Amino acid sequence: RQWLMKNLSIEDPAEAIHLGSLIAAHGYVFPISDHVLTLKDDGTLYRFQSPYFWPSNCWEPENTDYAIYLCKRTMQNKARLELADYEAENLARLQRAFARKWEFIFMQAEAQVKIDRKKDKAERKILDSQERAFWDVHRPVPGCVNTTEMDIRKCRREKNPHRVKKSVYGVPDDGQSQPSPVHIGSQPTRKTTKDDVQKEITFLNIQLERHCMKVSKVADSLMTYTEQFMEYDPFVSAVEPSNPWISDDTTFWDLEASREPTQQRVKKWGFSLEEALKDPAGRDQFLKFLESEFSSENLRFWLAVQDFKRRPLHEVPSRAQEIWQEFLAEGAPSSINLDSHSYERTSQNLKDPGRYSYEDAQEHIFKLMKSDSYARFLRSNIYQDLLLARKKVSCTR
Repeated sequence: RQWLMKNLSIEDPAEAIHLGSLIAAHGYVFPISDHVLTLKDDGTLYRFQSPYFWPSNCWEPENTDYAIYLCKRTMQNKARLELADYEAENLARLQRAFARKWEFIFMQAEAQVKIDRKKDKAERKILDSQERAFWDVHRPVPGCVNTTEMDIRKCRREKNPHRVKKSVYGVPDDGQSQPSPVHIGSQPTRKTTKDDVQKEITFLNIQLERHCMKVSKVADSLMTYTEQFMEYDPFVSAVEPSNPWISDDTTFWDLEASREPTQQRVKKWGFSLEEALKDPAGRDQFLKFLESEFSSENLRFWLAVQDFKRRPLHEVPSRAQEIWQEFLAEGAPSSINLDSHSYERTSQNLKDPGRYSYEDAQEHIFKLMKSDSYARFLRSNIYQDLLLARKKVSCTR
């Protein structure tokens, strides 16, 4: 808690505990002596996870990977790495499920154990704890939520999120089917029939065809993106006055953060609305343009929601109401134009406000600005004059 408050400038201890628990639930930090991934304010010791095991960097592990891990544990120091009851049950299920290739799995585990034994004892102990924490995320202790199978924002918007579809152990019993997903707090759903499964297969096939893209198109898109952003990558193209990642000169970073943008930064605003809003100077100029068109409330609402997502937890309910009164309530001083669907979803979400209660409304407003105001901004005198002025400055230098 103290580390989070110090390094992330968090003033509220409860907010630090909440944020720490979210980080721990995804395995970026983990308790050394416990396997329930949460943050406790009781002196429990924690260890940072190795980047190799981060959910953002890791593949989605298969049951064969889990089988190798459990099998390896049975070959190691039993006093320290003895399997828990649920892990022993998982190992038995996996051995039945992979009976035909169990010899291969055993050989893989044996080879990994031989490699581990060559490492220093302290290093091996740390690696063991990191590997176990990784599996605590992907195959959690019974009763814990599998964070890799849920979208935090979706669960916050929906009052009845789906229960995890996989078995609580992550491995179904051999020959047994998975139960149908049910809604928490709702009536039990009927048993899944063969027709239901066939309809689901048909639906997924249609979705697959709709979202299928040729590799050539993907490659062309990637090449276009790379060519467009090449001159903005300090590791690919030389930057002025010098590359701060190589030298000790931080002038480049100061120029990037300055409210007086360079010609290169102004040019980048024309790539997309996202790029324009990333740059503080770009936001200022876009807001100035919208004010000239008397439609600045759209951007102000979008920025208010961005700030709202970063607010301390105890400020969320009051700030949610302030945003509603300013932009969405009847007779609001800065009323925005929302479609009925987004309005209904947002008003429903505010019955129990959270940081993502305005997600639908913010997305709708962003699309409005992107399809309408942003295109006019790029053609406006405000942007064109600024682009030309910066170009002249660059030439004189």
